[in-house]
Amino acid sequence: MHRIAVIGASGYTGVELLRLLARHPEAELVAVTSRQYAGQSVAEVFPSLRGVFDLIFEDVDPAALAGRVDLVFTAVPHQAAMSMVPDLLAAGCRVVDLSADFRISDAEVYAEWYQEHTAKNLLDEAVYGLPELFREQIPAARLVANPGCYPTSVALALAPLLQKSLIDPATIIIDSKSGTSGAGRAAKVDTLYCEVNEGFKAYGLPRHRHLPEIEQTLSRVAGSDVVVSFSPHLVPATRGILSTCYASLATPLNQEELLSLYQEKYAEEPFVRVLPTGVLPNISQVRGSNYCDIGLVFDPRTNRVIVVSAIDNLVKGAAGQALQNMNLMLGLPEETGLLQSPLFP
Repeated sequence: MHRIAVIGASGYTGVELLRLLARHPEAELVAVTSRQYAGQSVAEVFPSLRGVFDLIFEDVDPAALAGRVDLVFTAVPHQAAMSMVPDLLAAGCRVVDLSADFRISDAEVYAEWYQEHTAKNLLDEAVYGLPELFREQIPAARLVANPGCYPTSVALALAPLLQKSLIDPATIIIDSKSGTSGAGRAAKVDTLYCEVNEGFKAYGLPRHRHLPEIEQTLSRVAGSDVVVSFSPHLVPATRGILSTCYASLATPLNQEELLSLYQEKYAEEPFVRVLPTGVLPNISQVRGSNYCDIGLVFDPRTNRVIVVSAIDNLVKGAAGQALQNMNLMLGLPEETGLLQSPLFP
């Protein structure tokens, strides 16, 4: 049994990690931390987990985890992670970081979009944890940077086309919609029920913080620099991301050939479901699951391919993908503890 800790377990991503770990047959959750709720039980803070865990939230102390755990999830905001990950690694813990701190490999780019990086020496070591595209690097890693939710949905949607240079990268436009849980659990006016209900708005234009991560990932896949237009939107739903990606074809292909390309690419991937022609993804059909559903349409009138992906931002976009990475790091079957069917309705 592998001993696991979750630092920052009181946010939406943190509690999703707890929910998934509760059913993992090879993981024993031995420590959960939260500055806000230190001293309170998990059941007090999250009644949904009553009778599941009898753990007490501890204050954050990376040194206190030395010798107690094998792997740590850091589900904390950016900047907070970079201050504790070096100590966790020095204590012999392996880390899956769910913040943005180690996703961007260039410290100058990170500083431009976030703030100065204080653990630059770890950026070259950190492995970008998108298993469907970079699986080979994950098992031996000490530090895995868990991808963001928008970048996950976009990279899985466009990778088959970029890997084979089938689209013109200069024509890529990405239109994404997210549920409100993506904004975190802290109270903010913009995500109050009365502000979100009956609304639908764009935000973060033209420089959403996930943009450099999206472009870095797509560039790695394409083998050349990729610059995209990215427009995120907030929809009145709790969970889910729907990304609609547009690009002009550089090589003549028809609908059947494009579908075959995706089916072949993801045939062995347990968490990517390529939908048949005429069927497009819906966030309601992946809710609570680690699946990414992908559908695509070729428009011969404009010579554009339209690829639509749907994920649950808290699962495949965060906690579920983190468990995927944990399984690979610990030598376990990748799908262990992650085969829950989506919730419906």
